[in-house]
Amino acid sequence: MERSAVVSGRRSPPVPDYNISTSTLAFDQHFTKTAEGVLLQAEIVFGMLVWILIGGTEYFHLSALCWVMFVALSCWVLTVCLFLIYLTGAHRRIPRVPWTTLSLCFNCSAAALYLATAVADALTVNQATRGRHNYNCWVASTFFASLTTLCYAGSSYLSFHAWKTTEEEH
Repeated sequence: MERSAVVSGRRSPPVPDYNISTSTLAFDQHFTKTAEGVLLQAEIVFGMLVWILIGGTEYFHLSALCWVMFVALSCWVLTVCLFLIYLTGAHRRIPRVPWTTLSLCFNCSAAALYLATAVADALTVNQATRGRHNYNCWVASTFFASLTTLCYAGSSYLSFHAWKTTEEEH
């Protein structure tokens, strides 16, 4: 005998229409191709490489590398947030926040912090034995910290021009 499969006759309850608004945030694909977007993407990638390379070593034995790790992670998280805000166009939806001033302050601060980080990272390389895992990772992280510093400096430059243009309009 053949048994037929029992199909549940359940239906999901109807969803009442309460004029639920949907989000108008959208992906701005053109932002990723602008100079600001490219620099933010480079900051994210290089910054992530810095903290991954440091995090894979015994950095906690040296206070300078703890500082490098703190700066790298803090700046990386804030940069990802800023990137998502610009990528979704949320900065246009929240006009009360002075985005150009905020961007300028963040980028200048991050450039200065990363400069100090690159120097601290370079100075700690001498405390590792050449050819060992820690040495290689610390040298690579110094290189990427320097690249990240340059990216933040470039973003600072672009943010300054955007800020100056905004201030002249008012």
